Amino acid sequence: MGNAVGSHADRHDPVTTEPKGEATIPVTPRPYGRVVTNLWTSQYAGPRYQTDVASYISGYFDGEGCFSVAIGPRPKLRVGWEVRPSVSVSQNADRSEVLELVAGYFGCGSIRPDPSDHTLKWESRRLTDLVEKVLPHFQQYPLLSGKRNDVDLLATICRMMIDRHHLQGAGLLEIAELASQMNPSGSRRYSVTEIKASAR
Repeated sequence: MGNAVGSHADRHDPVTTEPKGEATIPVTPRPYGRVVTNLWTSQYAGPRYQTDVASYISGYFDGEGCFSVAIGPRPKLRVGWEVRPSVSVSQNADRSEVLELVAGYFGCGSIRPDPSDHTLKWESRRLTDLVEKVLPHFQQYPLLSGKRNDVDLLATICRMMIDRHHLQGAGLLEIAELASQMNPSGSRRYSVTEIKASAR
């Protein structure tokens, strides 16, 4: 690899990147990747080094990603409720190249403005994409924080949906119980009790 930044990453020696016109930045490789990279936006005139993209994406989602399951009323469905799993991540518009990296890596999802916080959001909601493209990545490159529990619960719920359990009353309630354990600091529009009370 010559004098590439990651050539000594196995030894975890301090590495220095020197983008043109910027101050020297010491970087110590961590277990998430074997090489480091310059992922700064084009406004900085620094070189873009080789990177372990898969590990970078897991680290990025560990900090900024959201793994969720929304359950809302849908009278046309037999059980009266719709289950909507989702994986998403937001970023400021001036750093949208990171979202483009995510979209290209997974090969699914879409990038759109998020009016709630004036950022851009990449989101994947199609069940088959979640099961076949997105969640396998996070099982191969697991998160390091407690958010890993959300990934595991989402994977379980998606498998249940593939087996169509969400279209039966008992299955819907089991999914609602699992979803209630995700994102403990977040808020939910409908409680498990409300879903139980009106599920068919």
